[in-house]
Amino acid sequence: MVKIRLRRVGAKKQPSYRIVVADSRSPRDGRFLETIGHYNPRTEPPTVHIDEERALHWLRQGAQPTEVVAKMLRSLGIMDRLAAPTQPAGEAAL
Repeated sequence: MVKIRLRRVGAKKQPSYRIVVADSRSPRDGRFLETIGHYNPRTEPPTVHIDEERALHWLRQGAQPTEVVAKMLRSLGIMDRLAAPTQPAGEAAL
């Protein structure tokens, strides 16, 4: 199973995280498929940046976000875009 999860980087006692797509069997800081964003909890407010298009691509392919990443995706509105029906290019929204 493919997961979207946090990968810890940074010095001791100064964590920052990369948001990565990885196989669920690989270790937390081990092998991953792609980096799609980053998260820094040490700034005020915490910095979250996620490549929306790549996150939607992986979610549509069946990747499962962890609880923390799912909360970030919801706060950025990415989960709403995933659930919204897509319209053909020629139709306008009413």
